Amino acid sequence: MPEPAVELVDVTKHFGDEVVAVDEMTLTIEDGEFFSLLGPSGCGKTTTLRMIAGFEFPTRGGIRIHGSEMGLRPPNERPVNTVFQSYALFPHMTVFENVAFGLEMKRVDRSEVETRVRRVLDQVQLSRRADAKPRQLSGGMQQRVALARALVNEPEVLLLDEPLGALDLKLRQNMQYELKDLQARVGITFVYVTHDQEEALTMSDRIGVMYEGRLLQVGDSRDIYENPGSRFVADFIGEINLVPVTVTGHGSARLSSGAEVAIADGHPESGTVTLALRPERLILHRVADQVPDGRNRLRAQVARRTYFGDVYYYEVDAGLDSHLEVKEENRPDLEIHEVGDEVTVSWHPSGANLVTD
Repeated sequence: MPEPAVELVDVTKHFGDEVVAVDEMTLTIEDGEFFSLLGPSGCGKTTTLRMIAGFEFPTRGGIRIHGSEMGLRPPNERPVNTVFQSYALFPHMTVFENVAFGLEMKRVDRSEVETRVRRVLDQVQLSRRADAKPRQLSGGMQQRVALARALVNEPEVLLLDEPLGALDLKLRQNMQYELKDLQARVGITFVYVTHDQEEALTMSDRIGVMYEGRLLQVGDSRDIYENPGSRFVADFIGEINLVPVTVTGHGSARLSSGAEVAIADGHPESGTVTLALRPERLILHRVADQVPDGRNRLRAQVARRTYFGDVYYYEVDAGLDSHLEVKEENRPDLEIHEVGDEVTVSWHPSGANLVTD
């Protein structure tokens, strides 16, 4: 078995006496994996990346890269490179010269510099722009130059700190696919920091969700989205309805309206928890329509309808503490409901999760 690319064991980072930026994090990132650290600003994800890179050192705990303890090694003695949100390209140098700069500072033989730079420019699909200056490139191309400059050093692990944050929405979405394809081509481990759920879900083999310095959940995109382990993860990843319920027995719970609903097996038999319902798991029916067996159902009234082209978003009042959001794909046979319509909202128990704080 190959050594994991990165291992963090009980890593804690304090700033001063009161600020705990990272709190007892233990994490294993496998070799060749695209791993994303996801969380809101200030949750500790960038501090974690900086500790792996050697720009910060843990207050406690250990960091290993491919089995080697990093200890107090400075960044230039670690087998990693970092790509930041700012490209930091030399404006007076060509693309080739920007990418070659680090190798030349290490006094790498000129023929090897030529070979390695040409190879990495081909990997990032910039071979034809080798003689261009940064100002002649789009934002996406400049980001690819920054990636090439990091990759040409042949790091064992590439660290990426919100590298797409400066790009506009459409370009950022295109670059997500390019980054994932690039990682698959070069085959090295990527550790990617982002606060953008779509980025993490789109690109990652696995995701680690962080909040207030703690690693709350690690899993692949589907597991994180469909089986959130806490209220925070459920609320942070995508859109969701969070409904307080009281578990009344095996397989059943009571809503604040007094309605009884079925819940999936494997949940506690009593106590107050939160029912997490994705909007796309809910279906609206006309009151007169028959709802399939096995589905929970609530009478409700349409409070708002929003058309987004590919989907309709509804807010419905089911007598709960807040409206339920329902997302239905726009298709030719879709029943369109008007504001004020009386409806039945239904969902299958297996399409919901019970989560705690």
